[in-house]
Amino acid sequence: MPYRKRRFLWPAVLLIAAGTAFAWWVLRPIAQRHVQRRPHAIARIVPAPSPSPPPPFIPPASPAPAPSSRARGDLAIIIDDAGQWLHTERAFIALPIPLTLSVLPDVRYTHLISDEAAAAGKGVMLHLPMEPISEINPGPGKITTEMSDKQIVEQTDADIADVPLAQGVNNHEGSKATADSRVMRDVASAIASHGSLFFVDSLTIGDSVAAATTQAAGIPTARRDVFLDDEANVSYVERQLSAAASVALTAGRAIAIGHPRPTTLEALRAMIPRLKAEGIHFVLVRDLITGEPQPSASSASHG
Repeated sequence: MPYRKRRFLWPAVLLIAAGTAFAWWVLRPIAQRHVQRRPHAIARIVPAPSPSPPPPFIPPASPAPAPSSRARGDLAIIIDDAGQWLHTERAFIALPIPLTLSVLPDVRYTHLISDEAAAAGKGVMLHLPMEPISEINPGPGKITTEMSDKQIVEQTDADIADVPLAQGVNNHEGSKATADSRVMRDVASAIASHGSLFFVDSLTIGDSVAAATTQAAGIPTARRDVFLDDEANVSYVERQLSAAASVALTAGRAIAIGHPRPTTLEALRAMIPRLKAEGIHFVLVRDLITGEPQPSASSASHG
């Protein structure tokens, strides 16, 4: 092709190419508008499964709690020589614990204080007067070593009859009589004939054969552990109560004997809460000896 013709052909080619490109550029948005656009897929957000709640806390099994290690002891308190000092003896009856009044026969308030003690649920005993080594007169209804067997039995029976609400017997004085085997056999025979009485040896002498003799006769028997008031002051009685409590907590049981004195009353009243807190359980002496609580004796009238 001649050079002149080729020179005019290139601009035409360029013009056609440019027009084609322009037409494509203008028409492209229209074509795109006719293309169905798919909406963007929205990813479903699936919540992560919530963690399972932790199982409830169960503490490791522990052994069942052991029973309280605190010791417990039964303490029976006897108030001897009752029937003589009514005001003080009534104050003992009013104390909020079980205790026992041991009542002398044939004294001013023998019957009255026996009735009141029994009506209040306290214990009642016969405080049997017996001959001491000393020249002290043990009082009306006494048992002496000079008596015949018959006299001893009869006097013991009479003394028991004078305190009809008595459920047991202990000796008043008696350091000489309770060391005499013959005397104690007669006394034991009289007590046993009444069937349901118990005996407490007050142990006014170390050589006493009283407990061994009454036990051999089949009578429920015990011995005194502590005298509370050989000294009539509050501090001494409190120490003796602590000593009685120590015996009870060690041996499981104890018997303490006191007397109707204001100092003994004050000390006992003050010590009750402390002794209970230490594990002391106050009981009637009859329950301590027989092991079975018995109904209180009914009140009886005396003319």
